[in-house]
Amino acid sequence: MSPSPLELQLQLLSFFIILAGIHLHVCSGDICTAGQYTPPYLPTACYGNDVSEFPSSNLFASAGEGIWDNGAACGRQYLVRCISAAVPKTCRAGQTIQIKIVDRAFSSVSRPSRDGATMVLSTTAFGAVANSSASSINIEFQQGMNEESGNGTELTLWKRELIFCL
Repeated sequence: MSPSPLELQLQLLSFFIILAGIHLHVCSGDICTAGQYTPPYLPTACYGNDVSEFPSSNLFASAGEGIWDNGAACGRQYLVRCISAAVPKTCRAGQTIQIKIVDRAFSSVSRPSRDGATMVLSTTAFGAVANSSASSINIEFQQGMNEESGNGTELTLWKRELIFCL
């Protein structure tokens, strides 16, 4: 007895899901690569020459194409931590920082240390989570969402994203 058309469709769908899983590397929730970049940081794709948009902590980054989202990444906040690198002991254990996206890595004035990175961290941000002599690291990150609370203060809520690292 031959399979029904529905069974054939399900088998074909299963095949394509398995094939996609083999050929696409999906970040484990939110694990990808980060490089670093040095001054000059202005002008930016997000804010032009407006220095007031940069956090006073200098913990900021440029968005790689995977999170750029046609400019919607501008101003997004992320928690970032280094999880590994090509050279052992590059990561600063237990260090998690909060960064703000201020630019697009593809068009930033200063070139990133690694092309194709999901995020390109400022030298201050990179040095806070890893040895600054490294050119790239593997990071885990979460996006924050700012919301107004009932009493007029701003809350930052964190969510996990599924990012495809190609």
